[in-house]
Amino acid sequence: MSVEQERDPTTAFCSVEAVQDAFLRENYITERPLAMTIMLAAQLGKPILLEGEAGVGKTEVAKVVARILGSDLIRLQCYEGLDAQSTIYEWNHAKQILAIRMAESGPDRRSMETAIFSDEFLLPRPLLRAIRHQDPGHPVLLIDEIDRADEEFEAFLLEVLSDFQVTVPELGTFEAKKRPFVVLTSNRTRELNDALKRRCLYLWIEYPPLNKEREIVMRKVPGIEARLAEQICGIVHALREIEFYKRPGVAETLDWARALEVLKVDRIDPALLEETAGCVLKFKDDIERLRSTGAAQIIARLTERAV
Repeated sequence: MSVEQERDPTTAFCSVEAVQDAFLRENYITERPLAMTIMLAAQLGKPILLEGEAGVGKTEVAKVVARILGSDLIRLQCYEGLDAQSTIYEWNHAKQILAIRMAESGPDRRSMETAIFSDEFLLPRPLLRAIRHQDPGHPVLLIDEIDRADEEFEAFLLEVLSDFQVTVPELGTFEAKKRPFVVLTSNRTRELNDALKRRCLYLWIEYPPLNKEREIVMRKVPGIEARLAEQICGIVHALREIEFYKRPGVAETLDWARALEVLKVDRIDPALLEETAGCVLKFKDDIERLRSTGAAQIIARLTERAV
C-alpha cells in the first residue's frame, strides 16, 4: 500500500474494525457506534457532528484521525461573535502599507495597488487553509464547539460544507482538490440548525462505562496501579451522579489520575479527595457541594458497591 493510499480516509477507514484498530494504536478506545460513524464519514465524504458533555473526548477524535492519516489538523475554535470572513482570510495590512510606502515615489505605484491584493499579502485562516491544502493526503478540519458561534456563522457553514469552496473577492473562488475530513463538535449549549445537522453524520458521545474508563486511564497514565485506576474511575462515576454544575469528564479523570501519580499515592481517602477536588471539579459551588455531600460518604458508597 502506498503512502498516498494510507493517507486516504477511504482506505485507512475501510471498515469498522479498521477504525477501531487504528484508534487503539493511538490509545483511543472506540465503541462500535463511533467507529461506524467515522467509517461512514470517510466512505461518504460527509462531515461528522459529535455532541456530548464537555470532556468526553470529542475534540480528541479529530486529533486521532489526523495522526492516523499523517495529515494536518486544522482547527477552527468557535466563539460568540465569530464572523465568516475571519475564518477564511485576512490581509496583512502592515505588510501592505509598507509595500505601498516603498513604492510611493517610484513608477510602480499604480501596479502596486493591484499587487498588494495577491497571495504574498494574504493571511489564510482555517477554512481557506483546509480548502487550499497542498500537502499529500486529506487535511482534517476540526470545527470545535460550533454551538458557541452565532446562528449567522452556522448558516454560512452550510455552503462551505456542501461545496467545499470559498471566495476571496480579490482573488476568486477556491475549491478543495482533496475534500477535508471534517469533525464538528458541540457541547449543546444551544440547539443547532436542522440544515447543518442534515449535512453531517451525527453521534452523541456518552460518558464511558466504568470498565472502559478504567482502561483509558491505564493506557493514558502508564505505570498507574490497576487498583488505584479502579478507585479513581469509581469515584468519578459516583461524582457524576451528583447534580454538579459541571460534571467531570474523561479529561478530568485523566488529570486527576496524573495528579495522584505525582503525589505517589496508592489509595484515595476522604481528605485526599477534598484536597485534590480541583482536578475534577472546576466551580467553587461544585466543590462546596462535594464537601456538603461528604467525601467520606462518596468513598463509603463506592466501597459498598465493590462488596
